[in-house]
Amino acid sequence: MQPATPAITIEDKIKRLSNVSELLHFFDIGFDSGLIHEWQGDLLKRFNGYVILTKPQDWFDYRRCLKNAYCKVQRGRLDRSSKTRSACRGCTSCERR
Repeated sequence: MQPATPAITIEDKIKRLSNVSELLHFFDIGFDSGLIHEWQGDLLKRFNGYVILTKPQDWFDYRRCLKNAYCKVQRGRLDRSSKTRSACRGCTSCERR
């Protein structure tokens, strides 16, 4: 009889991903590659912060943390003087809605 192999946790899978693009693909989140190239450090910092604050339990909770981080970074790029939320138009995925 072979010993039981330990189940791979979602945290282990996330740690194995080598870059932000793979993380976004893993959680099935569409993204702008230009934004990721320029803002990946900020995105990872926000994602890790949301993970610490919300203590996600499953894939969907982690996805919500990453999506909220991505939306926050994307909203931060908007021109403040225009007072529009064009990046959010039509979006229903973050907690701002």
